[in-house]
Amino acid sequence: MIFVDTNYFLRYLLQDDPRQYNVAKQLFVDAASGQKQLITSTIVLFEIFWVLKSYYNMEKALIIVTIRNILKLQFITLDDRSILEKALGYFAKTNLSLEDCYNIAYAKSKVAKVFKTFDVKLEKEFKKKTN
Repeated sequence: MIFVDTNYFLRYLLQDDPRQYNVAKQLFVDAASGQKQLITSTIVLFEIFWVLKSYYNMEKALIIVTIRNILKLQFITLDDRSILEKALGYFAKTNLSLEDCYNIAYAKSKVAKVFKTFDVKLEKEFKKKTN
């Protein structure tokens, strides 16, 4: 099993360093063909989001498409894939942060009935998502 960190995804997506892009691409090709097993974490997906948003100033819609495309890569094991997919759906439809959308999706996945927060907007969105 090989853990894939944020920078591998970014070099592959951005193609801004030809050598690193080729190394990352080969790893993904090998995994897609079943030669290697890859795993990554939810934190890596959030880091990709933060870098694309803050450093590269990528538009929200393009970030959503990019992360959804990563989530479609079934040859990469990711424990919270379905929660992240739901979080992206909420994120696309609201002005909440991706972190807040993830927390709503996570709470729903655990069948939480109440979402305790001092953030009135977040609590309101949770109630909409659970009804």
